[in-house]
Amino acid sequence: MCYNKSREKRWDIQMKHSVKFSDAIHILVYIEMLQGTDLSSEVIAKSVNANPVSVRRIMSSLKKAALITSQSGKANPKLSRDPENISFYDIYQAIDEEQQIFRVDEKTAPACIVGGNIQGVLAEKYDQLQRSVEAEMQQINLADIIHSVSQSANQTESSDEETKQILQRFL
Repeated sequence: MCYNKSREKRWDIQMKHSVKFSDAIHILVYIEMLQGTDLSSEVIAKSVNANPVSVRRIMSSLKKAALITSQSGKANPKLSRDPENISFYDIYQAIDEEQQIFRVDEKTAPACIVGGNIQGVLAEKYDQLQRSVEAEMQQINLADIIHSVSQSANQTESSDEETKQILQRFL
């Protein structure tokens, strides 16, 4: 009754999820923990396992949002505030252009009892979830992540002396 053959193939397409938020957090942690080393986009890109151009784009967004400072031609970016004062929400706002975690499928069949009514219902629930997630994001800061990364690396790595010194600063 509500079946739309033209959309049959749609389920074969994988939905792509952006990893820019995750990569932005990674970049900020890298910048803070490895201050004083080579912080070029090429080196950071190796850690993120991404293209240096993608890293530069993310860093540009972080700079526009005043989360980092950098000078053209110098590979020495810095956090513009203490990690305790940079929340996940700050990073999310800097990176996510659409500011929507959940998106309603706009292509449901309007003549169907479900397809014609589910969009508004889901939009309301997704708005509630969005507000809840954003409130939680404000409670998580970059210092929390830096500390957890340091703890994890300290437990798993048989590190050289320089790496141990880096980790000790954040434990």
